[in-house]
Amino acid sequence: MALGPPRLVALRALGLGDLLTGIPALRALERAFPQHDRLLAAPAPLAPLVPRSLARLVPVGPLEPLPRELRRADVAVNLHGSGPQSHRLLLETRPRRFLGFEHPDVRASRGFPRWRPNEHEVKRWCRMLAEHGIRALPEELDIEPPSGEPPPPARGATLIHPGAASGARRWPAQRFAAVARAELAAGRGVVITGGPGEEALASEVAAHAGLDERHVLAGRTDLAELALAVAVARRVVCGDTGVAHLATALRTPSVVLFGPTSPMEWGPPPGRREHRVLWTGGAGDPHAADPHPGLLAIATVDVLAELERLDQLNAARVA
Repeated sequence: MALGPPRLVALRALGLGDLLTGIPALRALERAFPQHDRLLAAPAPLAPLVPRSLARLVPVGPLEPLPRELRRADVAVNLHGSGPQSHRLLLETRPRRFLGFEHPDVRASRGFPRWRPNEHEVKRWCRMLAEHGIRALPEELDIEPPSGEPPPPARGATLIHPGAASGARRWPAQRFAAVARAELAAGRGVVITGGPGEEALASEVAAHAGLDERHVLAGRTDLAELALAVAVARRVVCGDTGVAHLATALRTPSVVLFGPTSPMEWGPPPGRREHRVLWTGGAGDPHAADPHPGLLAIATVDVLAELERLDQLNAARVA
């Protein structure tokens, strides 16, 4: 009876930004294990953004027991966290080889690379693999947009994404609307996007900006269509959220507003000048309900100045 190819299981059952910051690590695993059937344990909605050459997504939720098809892999890689829960989930599947960070409560991880607080998320996983002997390149962040037609209003527009997972990372709707009005006054198209549950916020921004609902894509796009909108937009304005990582991965110029979390941990690569970061230097609870004071210290004129710098950069490239 013929045996199938060896299998590699990578666990990263987190959100959009987590998936995209993990792309360089997945590319490293592709190179290191080219003959393996590579399986990525991650939430089902992320599947359209996982390059088929890297892995096949197996749907799982955060820290859920892993399905039977992930058992007894030849290699299991924890790209989810430092443990112990995520370590134990993978070890319960009885892989032949296990890779991850060291955790004092998990004997199988002794001697593994050490977790470093405040390390950039992209570099963290690349370093972990490198210390296991697998070469990883943090700059390999790019992905291709999914197949399909983008929403027509997004093409060449300034895409404004006012939402974020918590109130601490949400810049006020009225300020996003002021940016939208300035873009409209300059003769540029604007679309407002949002994830599930952010339809009311997107409509509020549109109403303050004088935009009709045709330019509100929130509630009308799935993740693949949102990615396509980002791919064809002129530039993106958003907070510290998954859409910022989409702009990086798709090389769409962006202005990203940080509050409680440092861009040194979650920001775009510093060498890419087309991604502009605004941060006042403070830190706090990224899951708090109210906007972080450092985020509120960012004024509308600051965002408009960065958008102007993007225009100057683009003009220099064309020249």
